[in-house]
Order: sequence, then C-alpha cells, then structure tokens
Amino acid sequence: MLALRIMQALDGTDARLLSALAQDARQTVVALAQKLGLSRNTVQARMAQLEKKHVFLSFERRINPAALGYPLMAFISVHVQQQRLAQLAKELADIPEILEGYGLTGSADLLLRVVAVDAEDLFRINGKILACEGVDRTDTALAMGELIPFRVQPLLERGPGRA
Repeated sequence: MLALRIMQALDGTDARLLSALAQDARQTVVALAQKLGLSRNTVQARMAQLEKKHVFLSFERRINPAALGYPLMAFISVHVQQQRLAQLAKELADIPEILEGYGLTGSADLLLRVVAVDAEDLFRINGKILACEGVDRTDTALAMGELIPFRVQPLLERGPGRA
C-alpha cells in the first residue's frame, strides 16, 4: 500500500522548474535550462533530486483509459473487515480495471477509481470486488464528467504550504 509522504518544502528554483514542466511536460533538459536561465547540469541535478523525493507521478497518469477502450469511469466505496485490509489491498491490485485505491476515514473504508467498457462490464468488476474475502459491501457512483482535471499549477503559483 502506498503511504502518503510529507515532503520537504521546495525552493523557488524547484517551483519554477515544476511550473515549466506542468505547462509542457515534454520539454528537454536543455529547453528547460534555456527557459529558466539555468545550466543544463543544474536542471538535471534538480530533476534527479525531485525524482528521488518522489515529486513526480508515474507517466501512466497521463494516459486516458477511454483511449484503451474503457470509456466508463466509476468510484466504488468499499466497506471492509478492517483486519483483512492489507491482504484485500493486494487482491484488489490484481483487478486491472482498478486504477487507484485510497484508504478513507468515514463510513466507507476504501475508495476505488475504476474504469469499465460499459455498465455490464462495471457490474462484472463490482462482482470481482465483492468476491474478495473481507469485503462486506460496495457503493458505486458513475463519473458523469471530469469538471476539474488533475492539476498542480495553482499550488505552484501559490507557493509551498501556504493556506
């Protein structure tokens, strides 16, 4: 299970570098260095440090599941037996249509982001989740449309850790 990490605050150069990458993630190190007025070695070293600190998410996050034949997205809240949570996370990770899973506080224990071919396929996937030992029940909500896409640029503009 992935743990949320508290990271050290980024300095102004890191924030500028991340902002440039957020605007165009395909820029080369040389192009970033020119744009930011830094040396290529500085940009390369900063990128290596940011990667070491787990600042970057996987490239997979930028691939649209609809392009792979999974146009339907849903969020499934899962109610589980707490003592089975660790093993259950491993079992759920074996279901390819589950893109993400988060442990929650509140009435549900897990929130899964799931993709499916259609409603019938979603029913099949939900059945696979319910068949996992330790799952008591699920609640499913269809995603009707993405209103605010994943973004970090506003946080970069505001600066680290400011409310």
